[in-house]
Amino acid sequence: MRVGLKIFTGNANPNLAQAITRYMGIPLGAAMVSSFSDGEIQVEFRENVRGMDVFVIQSTCRPVNDSIMELLVMIDALKRASASRVTAVMPYYGYARQDRKVASRAPITAKLVADIITAAGADRVLTLDLHAGQIQGFFDIPVDHLYAQPIMADAIRADHLPSECTVVSPDAGGVERARAFAKRIGSSLAIVDKRRSKPNESEVMNVIGDVAGKDAILLDDMVDTAGTLCKAAVALDNAGARNIYACCTHAVLSGSAVDKINESPIKQLYVTDTIPTEEKSARCPKLQTESVAPLLGEAISRIHREVSVSELFV
Repeated sequence: MRVGLKIFTGNANPNLAQAITRYMGIPLGAAMVSSFSDGEIQVEFRENVRGMDVFVIQSTCRPVNDSIMELLVMIDALKRASASRVTAVMPYYGYARQDRKVASRAPITAKLVADIITAAGADRVLTLDLHAGQIQGFFDIPVDHLYAQPIMADAIRADHLPSECTVVSPDAGGVERARAFAKRIGSSLAIVDKRRSKPNESEVMNVIGDVAGKDAILLDDMVDTAGTLCKAAVALDNAGARNIYACCTHAVLSGSAVDKINESPIKQLYVTDTIPTEEKSARCPKLQTESVAPLLGEAISRIHREVSVSELFV
């Protein structure tokens, strides 16, 4: 175990960082993260980190590019200040959807982000519910990839009777995730078959599985424009679902997403605080935020103590 533990945060989600340090019973490190008048990122750490095991908590969410630059500059500053190890804690990994070439001359930006985080000096990455699990392989440093399923499962069990629920994947790509979640809470499984007409728009075709008279729980890793989620909810409503709920780890909620959710048949949308939700919750009464602070706090503690984090995966 290293000499000491320090936790710092950028401007992306300071409330989550504070919740993590409260859970761990340690103070949040003093750092000044601002920008010059022309937009350049400026970072200054106001306490000693020499020989320390340092964790930088920073979701690369909106403003995505500023958040990434803040993280990179903080990592560089810590390495130059002789920190023993720097772990980038990224509750939400931006650019994760660009994990493969989808057209000629297209980038693989998720790999590029992994490369620049490594080049900045990060020794380890801790993240949550990557859009594509294989992104772990884009790094040449250790990656701890956690899942929010246990947190969501507890929230669902607290509010619903699993035997009366059906977990629904909003598309074919999320079937494995939905199957694992359905097994965890002891519910049946259904799939919404859709055909995407153009980027960020989708057309729901039909529901595969029995949802009639049951509480349908849509499950996804993130909700961005909410188009897929809301159209899936309409399909479930037409298929006779009694009530429709949704669980998404990352509440990106860009554009008119909040309005779509408010107007949709979804009764409640469970999300986590990997991305700040305070402003969105004020406009969307259907939003229920579950904190990942205990999960990340426990993972940070275990990594620092050099003990296994595998128990957090079950």
